[in-house]
Amino acid sequence: MNAFKRRALGIGLIAMGFASYAQAEAKLEIYGFTQLDYIQDFNRVDPNWQDTLRPSKIASTDGAYGSDGQASLSAKQSRLGIQTWLPLSGEDLFTKLEFDFFGVGSDEGQTTPRLRHAYGQWGSWLAGQTNSLFMDGDIFPNMLDYWGPIGMAFYRNPQIRWTPMRGNQSLAIAIERPGDDIDPGQVRTIDPDVVTNAQKDEKYPDLTAQWKSAGDWGHFQIAGIVRQVGFETKTGNHEPSDSKTGWGVDVTGSVKTGSGKIMAGVVTGEGIASYMNDGGTDMGPEGSLGNLSVKVVPLTAFLLYYDHNWNEKLMSTIGFAQSEVKNTDLQNDDAFKRGQYASINLVSTPVKNFMYGGEFLWGSRMSKDDTTTHDQRIQITMKYSFSSLDFK
Repeated sequence: MNAFKRRALGIGLIAMGFASYAQAEAKLEIYGFTQLDYIQDFNRVDPNWQDTLRPSKIASTDGAYGSDGQASLSAKQSRLGIQTWLPLSGEDLFTKLEFDFFGVGSDEGQTTPRLRHAYGQWGSWLAGQTNSLFMDGDIFPNMLDYWGPIGMAFYRNPQIRWTPMRGNQSLAIAIERPGDDIDPGQVRTIDPDVVTNAQKDEKYPDLTAQWKSAGDWGHFQIAGIVRQVGFETKTGNHEPSDSKTGWGVDVTGSVKTGSGKIMAGVVTGEGIASYMNDGGTDMGPEGSLGNLSVKVVPLTAFLLYYDHNWNEKLMSTIGFAQSEVKNTDLQNDDAFKRGQYASINLVSTPVKNFMYGGEFLWGSRMSKDDTTTHDQRIQITMKYSFSSLDFK
């Protein structure tokens, strides 16, 4: 074999070695779980939302949704996902696609696929739908209820994200899809044509940012958002129209204890209800006939929860959360004003892929006219998890 052939063979073997290494590092996982929730409700919520406790879906007046005491069995929390890791130029190209079956929007009340995550990330850049930067998923407690506490920002949103600082100290900036929630309130009766011909005006994306510090002790995070909230008329010269600047600050963190973790957060701002886990509206009407205007709605919320590990297989979570808005003059009397949420549970994981437990939940809803209604329920859950990585 001449020198040229030996050199070519050597280069080929090296290339094959690198290819084998890359193949060995590439990974695909199909994962998820099947889950059944039995809920015994002692009061009554909107029937389309009976499989979770959202204070905003509690009836604004007792009996509005029928008689108290309802039972439900739901598999909506079941989940299916695919994620991949592919080494490229020293960084993993990570992709994730994940669904559950808890119908919302036009599918509310139905067991239909609901997109949770659909994004890719390589190095400092992420594009797709995932958790907004204006939230902290690390303070979501270990709960059985699907929707979870009211008093926290929680929103998955399509976005383009840049993370110039990664690691224990991280900094990220993103532009995210705008999505205004505007309550026409009493304008429906004062000037119904305005409501009929009005539409959202979303000229600019929302701007979000997040700084996070994490360590063995827990984590601390500050997030912020600036956004435009507006409307316009579909016909004619597109008047009346108006827009306001919304803003928000979310301060959150957790502290690890010897047997668990304390989680807390405070969020405040104006025109940010779309990013909250539940309750409120971004913009509402004020003024009077002939002098109508709009206002971004102020909101303040907080959460305090504790996860406690009794042993390696048994744990409990207890906590309280609240969210409150300052209603505008022309919102209806039954408009959401304040929601409260509390829960306690006992959860067992006897083996890696099986979990069961029970949870008591309490919620309250206060309307603009201070009418207050409540809901109490018990939830029993069984969950069976799976991953393709378990099959070798």
